[in-house]
Amino acid sequence: MVTLSIGEVELAGELDVPQGAQGIVLFAHGSGSSRFSPRNQYVARALRATGLATLLMDLLTREEDVVDERTRALRFDIPLLAKRLVGATDWLTHHAETRHLVIGYFGASTGAAAALVAAAERPRVVGAIVSRGGRPDLAGGALARVRAPTLLIVGGRDETVLDLNRAALEKLRVTEKELVIVPGATHLFQEPGALEQVAALAAEWFRRFLNKPLE
Repeated sequence: MVTLSIGEVELAGELDVPQGAQGIVLFAHGSGSSRFSPRNQYVARALRATGLATLLMDLLTREEDVVDERTRALRFDIPLLAKRLVGATDWLTHHAETRHLVIGYFGASTGAAAALVAAAERPRVVGAIVSRGGRPDLAGGALARVRAPTLLIVGGRDETVLDLNRAALEKLRVTEKELVIVPGATHLFQEPGALEQVAALAAEWFRRFLNKPLE
């Protein structure tokens, strides 16, 4: 358990750094979720099994969570979420356990948009991005400024989000970009074997790009 001081707020996180890790993945959870998301927890365990470090954190304070449960507004406040991710990224670059690690983002739903915006703000330290059922369209003009290799993973039955990801893929200017469709999966990848595919795809992408120094 760690506490990240970002601006005027303090956010809770779970940091796990396996011995010999060369990269760390910062999770940006989706709409109405938290660091306790069972899906993100599952993916994080899979990534750690390959030797990657992970940081799962809340993007909202407890008070903000209460407001968001009522209004559902903050979960779509991409500039706010991205600002928190940038703050967490800066924290990782100074923290003794993680300052030597190349950083990756794993974003889900609206968290994927925040991850893309944050990556555009910190191009020199973010080495890779993976989006699970994300809304990259909400990143707007930041898509064209992303430099990190980006993998978009979408369920084959998540048709509306799939269309939005296809359009976002065209707006990404980074050379290393890919859209992978998990056949038969819906938005939350609850179908048997679907989340396992997501974890395997993410692990392969991060191991490929976080094990080498940034340019």
